[in-house]
Amino acid sequence: MIAASVFLQPPLLKESRHLIPPPPKIEYLSFGFQMPIADALWIRAIQDFDYCENLLAKNFCKGNGWLAQMLDAITNLAPDYQIVYSTGALSLTVLVSDYVGATKIFDKGVKMYPRDRHLLYRAAYHAMIEEKNGPKAAELLIQAAKNGGNPWFYSLATRLYTESGEKDLAQKLFEELKAQPDLEPGTLERIRKKLEEAK
Repeated sequence: MIAASVFLQPPLLKESRHLIPPPPKIEYLSFGFQMPIADALWIRAIQDFDYCENLLAKNFCKGNGWLAQMLDAITNLAPDYQIVYSTGALSLTVLVSDYVGATKIFDKGVKMYPRDRHLLYRAAYHAMIEEKNGPKAAELLIQAAKNGGNPWFYSLATRLYTESGEKDLAQKLFEELKAQPDLEPGTLERIRKKLEEAK
């Protein structure tokens, strides 16, 4: 009877809930149980990936909201909890448009996993589209390409550099890539054309 009443709540009651994030510095209160607490918080977080307690506009949540605080606490408790960085940060940017929180989680993830090309690519996309930070996105794309990502990431990084007015960095990247014997010639040609277009 009690379980059924939870599922049969009127929509108005469900909308008015207020979720509370864990206390700051929870990692210092875990008494050696960091991973079990991180697991419990992760399970709780994924149940409400789309929760926004402070909607600023349609599909745009105030930065560093509940989900961002949950993910921050989880990664403070268990810094090597890899899925939180890739899936959690992506949920922040796509589901609740908490770009401030997503930036924080992506930055922590890239620092923890600097060779994870999937995480690097997602962080680069976020930097390019949401942060409007071309040079940061270019750096992340270069890092992703060096760690097994698609070679066209170099070409996109060159474009981002030139569009941001960082033509010297684009030229430097081209010179570095020319020295790599295993890079396919098509990639170098695309980069050379982008550099010529930028002149």
